[in-house]
Amino acid sequence: MAEPEVATKSPESDALEDIPVAEPTTVPSNTVDSSSTSAAASAPASALCDNCTSDRPIPAGQKSTGEIIKINDIDVYVSKPADYPHTPAKLLLLLTGGTGLHSVNNQIQADRFAQDGGFVVVMPDLFEGDPAPNSTTALNPEELPTTDAGTGSAAPTSSFLDIFKIKAAETAKSFLIDMWLARHTEDKIMPILKKVLDGVRDEFADAVAYGDGIYAAGYCIGGRYVLLLAREQTQAPRKASISERLGGITLPWAHKPAAPPPAPTDLGSSEGDTQSGDGLEANRRNKTSGPWIKAGAIAHATLVSKDDFKGLKAPISMVSVENDPMFPDEVRMAGEDYMSENNVEHEVQVYPGVPHGFAVVGEYEDAHIKEAQATAFEQMLKWLAEH
Repeated sequence: MAEPEVATKSPESDALEDIPVAEPTTVPSNTVDSSSTSAAASAPASALCDNCTSDRPIPAGQKSTGEIIKINDIDVYVSKPADYPHTPAKLLLLLTGGTGLHSVNNQIQADRFAQDGGFVVVMPDLFEGDPAPNSTTALNPEELPTTDAGTGSAAPTSSFLDIFKIKAAETAKSFLIDMWLARHTEDKIMPILKKVLDGVRDEFADAVAYGDGIYAAGYCIGGRYVLLLAREQTQAPRKASISERLGGITLPWAHKPAAPPPAPTDLGSSEGDTQSGDGLEANRRNKTSGPWIKAGAIAHATLVSKDDFKGLKAPISMVSVENDPMFPDEVRMAGEDYMSENNVEHEVQVYPGVPHGFAVVGEYEDAHIKEAQATAFEQMLKWLAEH
Protein backbone atom coordinates (compact mmCIF):
# COMPACT_ATOMS: atom_id res chain seq x y z
CA MET A 1 0.00 0.00 0.00
CA ALA A 2 1.40 3.36 -0.97
CA GLU A 3 2.38 5.80 1.74
CA PRO A 4 0.18 8.94 1.96
CA GLU A 5 1.61 12.00 0.24
CA VAL A 6 2.96 14.41 2.81
CA ALA A 7 3.37 18.14 2.32
CA THR A 8 6.82 18.80 0.91
CA LYS A 9 6.28 21.00 -2.17
CA SER A 10 5.10 24.54 -2.90
CA PRO A 11 1.44 25.61 -3.28
CA GLU A 12 0.21 27.96 -5.98
CA SER A 13 -1.35 31.37 -5.36
CA ASP A 14 -4.99 30.63 -6.22
CA ALA A 15 -6.87 31.91 -3.18
CA LEU A 16 -10.59 31.38 -2.83
CA GLU A 17 -10.96 35.01 -1.83
CA ASP A 18 -8.79 38.10 -2.07
CA ILE A 19 -6.82 38.94 1.05
CA PRO A 20 -7.02 42.60 2.12
CA VAL A 21 -3.30 43.09 2.70
CA ALA A 22 -0.55 45.05 0.96
CA GLU A 23 1.24 43.73 -2.11
CA PRO A 24 4.30 41.56 -1.39
CA THR A 25 7.51 43.52 -1.02
CA THR A 26 10.44 42.99 -3.38
CA VAL A 27 13.31 41.11 -1.77
CA PRO A 28 16.78 42.47 -2.73
CA SER A 29 18.89 40.21 -4.91
CA ASN A 30 21.49 38.19 -3.05
CA THR A 31 25.00 39.40 -3.79
CA VAL A 32 26.62 36.08 -2.92
CA ASP A 33 28.50 34.23 -5.66
CA SER A 34 26.20 31.82 -7.55
CA SER A 35 28.33 28.81 -6.66
CA SER A 36 27.93 29.63 -2.96
CA THR A 37 24.19 29.91 -3.38
CA SER A 38 24.10 26.58 -5.18
CA ALA A 39 26.02 24.96 -2.32
CA ALA A 40 23.52 26.23 0.20
CA ALA A 41 20.62 25.03 -1.91
CA SER A 42 22.06 21.52 -1.94
CA ALA A 43 21.62 21.12 1.81
CA PRO A 44 19.08 18.41 2.67
CA ALA A 45 15.54 19.63 3.13
CA SER A 46 14.16 19.36 6.65
CA ALA A 47 10.68 18.07 7.45
CA LEU A 48 10.15 21.32 9.38
CA CYS A 49 11.39 24.81 8.56
CA ASP A 50 13.01 27.36 10.87
CA ASN A 51 9.67 29.08 11.39
CA CYS A 52 8.28 25.82 12.82
CA THR A 53 11.11 25.43 15.31
CA SER A 54 12.23 28.97 16.19
CA ASP A 55 10.41 31.99 17.60
CA ARG A 56 10.46 35.48 16.16
CA PRO A 57 11.35 38.34 18.53
CA ILE A 58 8.56 39.10 20.99
CA PRO A 59 6.68 42.32 20.14
CA ALA A 60 7.90 45.19 22.29
CA GLY A 61 6.15 45.60 25.63
CA GLN A 62 4.29 42.28 25.48
CA LYS A 63 4.49 39.37 27.91
CA SER A 64 2.40 36.34 28.73
CA THR A 65 -0.30 36.63 31.39
CA GLY A 66 -1.60 33.07 31.84
CA GLU A 67 -0.36 30.20 33.98
CA ILE A 68 0.91 26.66 33.57
CA ILE A 69 -1.07 24.00 35.44
CA LYS A 70 -1.61 20.28 35.14
CA ILE A 71 -4.75 18.71 33.67
CA ASN A 72 -4.83 14.92 33.86
CA ASP A 73 -1.07 14.97 34.54
CA ILE A 74 -0.39 16.95 31.35
CA ASP A 75 1.22 20.41 31.57
CA VAL A 76 -1.02 23.02 29.97
CA TYR A 77 -0.88 26.78 29.65
CA VAL A 78 -4.23 28.33 30.57
CA SER A 79 -5.34 31.85 29.70
CA LYS A 80 -8.76 33.22 30.63
CA PRO A 81 -10.75 36.35 29.79
CA ALA A 82 -10.47 39.04 32.44
CA ASP A 83 -14.15 38.79 33.42
CA TYR A 84 -14.34 34.98 33.46
CA PRO A 85 -16.17 33.19 35.13
CA HIS A 86 -18.57 36.07 35.86
CA THR A 87 -19.09 36.29 32.11
CA PRO A 88 -19.42 32.88 30.42
CA ALA A 89 -16.81 31.83 27.87
CA LYS A 90 -16.22 29.02 25.37
CA LEU A 91 -13.34 26.54 25.61
CA LEU A 92 -10.55 26.73 23.01
CA LEU A 93 -7.83 24.10 22.64
CA LEU A 94 -4.72 25.77 21.19
CA LEU A 95 -2.17 23.44 19.55
CA THR A 96 1.30 24.81 18.90
CA GLY A 97 4.10 24.32 16.45
CA GLY A 98 7.41 22.77 17.42
CA THR A 99 8.40 25.58 19.81
CA GLY A 100 5.91 24.16 22.29
CA LEU A 101 4.39 25.08 25.61
CA HIS A 102 7.15 27.26 27.08
CA SER A 103 7.47 29.54 24.06
CA VAL A 104 6.45 33.02 25.22
CA ASN A 105 5.25 33.73 21.67
CA ASN A 106 2.83 30.80 21.89
CA GLN A 107 1.71 31.89 25.34
CA ILE A 108 1.00 35.42 24.08
CA GLN A 109 -0.93 33.85 21.19
CA ALA A 110 -3.09 32.02 23.73
CA ASP A 111 -3.57 35.26 25.67
CA ARG A 112 -4.82 37.02 22.53
CA PHE A 113 -7.48 34.37 21.93
CA ALA A 114 -8.54 34.83 25.55
CA GLN A 115 -8.49 38.62 25.61
CA ASP A 116 -9.72 39.41 22.09
CA GLY A 117 -11.93 36.38 21.55
CA GLY A 118 -13.29 35.76 25.03
CA PHE A 119 -12.20 32.10 25.11
CA VAL A 120 -10.89 30.06 28.00
CA VAL A 121 -7.74 28.83 26.26
CA VAL A 122 -5.98 25.57 27.11
CA MET A 123 -2.64 25.03 25.35
CA PRO A 124 -1.24 21.54 26.09
CA ASP A 125 2.39 20.46 26.05
CA LEU A 126 2.18 18.20 23.01
CA PHE A 127 5.88 17.33 23.19
CA GLU A 128 6.28 16.56 26.91
CA GLY A 129 8.89 19.21 27.57
CA ASP A 130 10.89 18.38 24.44
CA PRO A 131 10.47 21.24 21.91
CA ALA A 132 11.80 20.85 18.38
CA PRO A 133 15.50 21.52 17.83
CA ASN A 134 16.32 24.71 15.96
CA SER A 135 19.38 26.11 14.18
CA THR A 136 21.04 27.10 17.46
CA THR A 137 20.84 23.46 18.55
CA ALA A 138 22.93 22.41 15.56
CA LEU A 139 25.40 25.31 15.58
CA ASN A 140 26.59 27.76 18.23
CA PRO A 141 24.57 31.01 17.93
CA GLU A 142 27.80 33.06 17.78
CA GLU A 143 28.82 31.05 14.72
CA LEU A 144 25.62 31.68 12.78
CA PRO A 145 25.57 34.39 10.08
CA THR A 146 23.46 37.49 10.50
CA THR A 147 19.88 37.47 9.23
CA ASP A 148 17.58 40.10 7.81
CA ALA A 149 15.39 41.49 10.60
CA GLY A 150 12.39 41.85 8.32
CA THR A 151 12.23 38.37 6.83
CA GLY A 152 14.48 36.15 8.94
CA SER A 153 16.50 35.14 5.84
CA ALA A 154 20.26 35.32 5.53
CA ALA A 155 21.42 38.87 4.89
CA PRO A 156 22.28 39.58 1.23
CA THR A 157 25.89 40.40 2.17
CA SER A 158 26.58 36.90 3.54
CA SER A 159 30.00 35.55 2.64
CA PHE A 160 30.82 32.10 1.30
CA LEU A 161 31.80 31.07 4.84
CA ASP A 162 28.40 32.22 6.09
CA ILE A 163 26.66 30.16 3.42
CA PHE A 164 28.78 27.15 4.36
CA LYS A 165 27.83 27.60 8.03
CA ILE A 166 24.17 27.74 7.08
CA LYS A 167 24.53 24.53 5.11
CA ALA A 168 26.31 22.81 8.02
CA ALA A 169 23.62 23.94 10.44
CA GLU A 170 20.82 22.80 8.14
CA THR A 171 22.44 19.40 7.64
CA ALA A 172 22.76 18.85 11.38
CA LYS A 173 19.31 20.26 12.02
CA SER A 174 17.72 17.97 9.44
CA PHE A 175 19.07 14.95 11.32
CA LEU A 176 17.96 16.32 14.69
CA ILE A 177 14.49 17.11 13.34
CA ASP A 178 14.11 13.56 12.02
CA MET A 179 15.06 12.18 15.44
CA TRP A 180 12.66 14.58 17.15
CA LEU A 181 9.77 13.65 14.85
CA ALA A 182 10.43 9.98 15.58
CA ARG A 183 9.94 10.76 19.29
CA HIS A 184 6.70 12.69 18.75
CA THR A 185 4.49 10.64 16.47
CA GLU A 186 0.72 10.56 16.18
CA ASP A 187 0.70 7.53 18.48
CA LYS A 188 2.36 9.65 21.18
CA ILE A 189 0.49 12.93 20.71
CA MET A 190 -3.09 11.67 20.31
CA PRO A 191 -3.17 10.04 23.79
CA ILE A 192 -1.95 13.35 25.25
CA LEU A 193 -4.83 15.12 23.54
CA LYS A 194 -7.28 12.51 24.83
CA LYS A 195 -6.18 13.12 28.41
CA VAL A 196 -6.46 16.87 27.98
CA LEU A 197 -9.89 16.66 26.33
CA ASP A 198 -11.14 14.42 29.12
CA GLY A 199 -9.66 16.75 31.72
CA VAL A 200 -11.05 20.03 30.40
CA ARG A 201 -14.55 18.56 30.36
CA ASP A 202 -14.25 18.39 34.14
CA GLU A 203 -11.96 21.35 34.87
CA PHE A 204 -13.87 23.77 32.63
CA ALA A 205 -17.23 22.05 32.33
CA ASP A 206 -19.01 25.42 32.26
CA ALA A 207 -17.00 26.64 29.26
CA VAL A 208 -17.48 23.38 27.34
CA ALA A 209 -21.21 23.51 28.05
CA TYR A 210 -21.46 27.20 27.10
CA GLY A 211 -19.89 26.53 23.71
CA ASP A 212 -21.76 23.25 23.30
CA GLY A 213 -18.42 21.57 22.67
CA ILE A 214 -14.70 22.24 22.38
CA TYR A 215 -13.13 24.54 19.78
CA ALA A 216 -9.59 24.21 18.47
CA ALA A 217 -6.95 26.33 16.77
CA GLY A 218 -3.61 25.04 15.57
CA TYR A 219 -0.39 26.37 14.09
CA CYS A 220 2.20 24.41 12.07
CA ILE A 221 2.31 20.89 13.57
CA GLY A 222 -0.67 21.75 15.76
CA GLY A 223 -2.67 22.48 12.61
CA ARG A 224 -2.50 18.86 11.53
CA TYR A 225 -3.83 17.68 14.88
CA VAL A 226 -6.78 20.06 14.63
CA LEU A 227 -7.65 18.28 11.38
CA LEU A 228 -7.36 14.89 13.08
CA LEU A 229 -9.62 16.04 15.93
CA ALA A 230 -12.17 17.31 13.39
CA ARG A 231 -12.54 13.90 11.75
CA GLU A 232 -14.95 11.05 12.20
CA GLN A 233 -13.20 7.71 11.90
CA THR A 234 -14.48 4.21 11.34
CA GLN A 235 -12.57 1.62 13.32
CA ALA A 236 -11.81 -1.73 11.78
CA PRO A 237 -13.60 -4.50 13.72
CA ARG A 238 -11.46 -6.75 15.90
CA LYS A 239 -11.21 -10.27 14.55
CA ALA A 240 -13.03 -12.68 16.85
CA SER A 241 -11.08 -15.49 18.46
CA ILE A 242 -11.89 -19.14 17.77
CA SER A 243 -13.50 -19.40 21.21
CA GLU A 244 -15.67 -16.37 20.54
CA ARG A 245 -16.76 -17.75 17.17
CA LEU A 246 -17.72 -21.01 18.88
CA GLY A 247 -19.97 -19.20 21.30
CA GLY A 248 -17.58 -18.94 24.23
CA ILE A 249 -16.72 -22.65 24.41
CA THR A 250 -13.41 -23.22 26.20
CA LEU A 251 -11.15 -25.27 24.00
CA PRO A 252 -8.98 -28.04 25.57
CA TRP A 253 -5.73 -26.25 24.77
CA ALA A 254 -6.99 -22.90 26.03
CA HIS A 255 -5.62 -23.10 29.58
CA LYS A 256 -6.10 -19.40 30.19
CA PRO A 257 -8.82 -17.01 29.04
CA ALA A 258 -7.93 -14.93 26.01
CA ALA A 259 -6.24 -11.65 26.83
CA PRO A 260 -8.44 -8.60 26.33
CA PRO A 261 -7.85 -6.66 23.11
CA PRO A 262 -5.42 -3.73 23.32
CA ALA A 263 -6.88 -0.33 24.06
CA PRO A 264 -7.55 1.71 20.91
CA THR A 265 -5.07 4.45 20.13
CA ASP A 266 -7.72 6.92 18.97
CA LEU A 267 -9.60 9.30 21.24
CA GLY A 268 -12.44 6.95 22.10
CA SER A 269 -15.96 6.51 20.83
CA SER A 270 -18.45 9.18 19.98
CA GLU A 271 -21.68 9.55 21.90
CA GLY A 272 -24.46 7.20 20.96
CA ASP A 273 -22.45 3.99 21.29
CA THR A 274 -24.48 2.83 24.29
CA GLN A 275 -26.68 0.47 22.29
CA SER A 276 -27.82 -3.09 22.96
CA GLY A 277 -28.77 -6.22 21.01
CA ASP A 278 -28.61 -6.01 17.23
CA GLY A 279 -27.73 -2.29 17.36
CA LEU A 280 -24.70 -2.97 19.52
CA GLU A 281 -23.53 -5.77 17.24
CA ALA A 282 -23.91 -3.54 14.19
CA ASN A 283 -21.96 -0.79 15.94
CA ARG A 284 -19.18 -3.25 16.77
CA ARG A 285 -18.93 -4.11 13.10
CA ASN A 286 -18.83 -0.46 12.02
CA LYS A 287 -17.69 1.54 15.04
CA THR A 288 -17.13 5.26 14.61
CA SER A 289 -15.36 7.82 16.78
CA GLY A 290 -15.04 11.59 16.62
CA PRO A 291 -15.17 14.36 15.76
CA TRP A 292 -13.88 15.69 19.09
CA ILE A 293 -14.18 19.40 18.35
CA LYS A 294 -17.07 21.59 17.32
CA ALA A 295 -15.05 23.78 14.91
CA GLY A 296 -11.41 24.37 14.10
CA ALA A 297 -9.07 26.96 12.61
CA ILE A 298 -5.56 26.19 11.37
CA ALA A 299 -2.66 28.29 10.15
CA HIS A 300 0.18 27.09 7.87
CA ALA A 301 -0.18 23.45 8.88
CA THR A 302 2.79 21.11 8.43
CA LEU A 303 3.21 17.36 7.89
CA VAL A 304 -0.32 17.15 6.47
CA SER A 305 -1.20 14.40 3.99
CA LYS A 306 -4.23 14.12 1.73
CA ASP A 307 -5.53 11.31 3.94
CA ASP A 308 -5.71 13.68 6.93
CA PHE A 309 -8.76 15.33 5.35
CA LYS A 310 -10.69 12.09 5.00
CA GLY A 311 -13.57 11.90 7.45
CA LEU A 312 -13.60 15.61 8.25
CA LYS A 313 -16.88 16.64 9.84
CA ALA A 314 -16.26 19.78 11.91
CA PRO A 315 -16.15 23.19 10.16
CA ILE A 316 -12.58 24.24 9.31
CA SER A 317 -10.94 27.58 8.49
CA MET A 318 -7.50 27.42 6.84
CA VAL A 319 -4.82 30.11 6.72
CA SER A 320 -2.36 29.06 4.01
CA VAL A 321 0.86 30.53 2.66
CA GLU A 322 1.55 30.99 -1.03
CA ASN A 323 4.54 28.92 -2.21
CA ASP A 324 4.78 27.14 1.13
CA PRO A 325 7.02 24.05 0.91
CA MET A 326 5.47 22.73 4.12
CA PHE A 327 1.93 22.57 2.68
CA PRO A 328 1.91 22.05 -1.12
CA ASP A 329 -0.75 23.01 -3.55
CA GLU A 330 -1.83 19.43 -4.35
CA VAL A 331 -2.39 18.59 -0.68
CA ARG A 332 -4.30 21.80 0.04
CA MET A 333 -6.45 21.47 -3.08
CA ALA A 334 -7.17 17.80 -2.33
CA GLY A 335 -8.40 18.91 1.08
CA GLU A 336 -10.56 21.64 -0.42
CA ASP A 337 -12.03 19.19 -2.92
CA TYR A 338 -12.80 16.66 -0.19
CA MET A 339 -14.51 19.25 2.00
CA SER A 340 -16.57 20.59 -0.91
CA GLU A 341 -17.59 17.14 -2.13
CA ASN A 342 -18.58 16.04 1.38
CA ASN A 343 -20.38 19.25 2.37
CA VAL A 344 -17.93 20.13 5.13
CA GLU A 345 -18.24 23.82 5.95
CA HIS A 346 -14.89 25.48 5.33
CA GLU A 347 -12.99 28.54 4.20
CA VAL A 348 -9.48 28.80 2.77
CA GLN A 349 -7.39 31.94 2.41
CA VAL A 350 -3.97 31.92 0.72
CA TYR A 351 -1.65 34.71 1.84
CA PRO A 352 1.00 35.85 -0.68
CA GLY A 353 4.39 37.30 0.16
CA VAL A 354 4.63 35.95 3.71
CA PRO A 355 6.82 33.24 5.29
CA HIS A 356 5.62 29.97 6.74
CA GLY A 357 4.84 30.60 10.42
CA PHE A 358 3.88 34.24 9.86
CA ALA A 359 0.57 33.96 11.74
CA VAL A 360 2.21 33.11 15.09
CA VAL A 361 2.91 36.04 17.41
CA GLY A 362 6.30 37.54 16.53
CA GLU A 363 7.86 40.81 15.45
CA TYR A 364 8.42 41.58 11.75
CA GLU A 365 9.72 44.82 10.29
CA ASP A 366 7.99 44.15 6.97
CA ALA A 367 4.68 46.03 7.05
CA HIS A 368 3.07 43.58 4.63
CA ILE A 369 3.82 40.60 6.91
CA LYS A 370 2.54 42.53 9.93
CA GLU A 371 -0.72 43.33 8.17
CA ALA A 372 -1.15 39.74 6.97
CA GLN A 373 -0.47 38.47 10.50
CA ALA A 374 -3.27 40.63 11.90
CA THR A 375 -5.65 39.63 9.10
CA ALA A 376 -4.97 35.90 9.65
CA PHE A 377 -5.73 36.21 13.37
CA GLU A 378 -8.98 38.02 12.59
CA GLN A 379 -9.91 35.29 10.11
CA MET A 380 -9.39 32.51 12.68
CA LEU A 381 -11.02 34.39 15.53
CA LYS A 382 -14.09 35.32 13.46
CA TRP A 383 -14.55 31.72 12.30
CA LEU A 384 -14.38 30.32 15.82
CA ALA A 385 -16.66 33.02 17.23
CA GLU A 386 -19.32 32.38 14.56
CA HIS A 387 -19.43 28.64 15.13
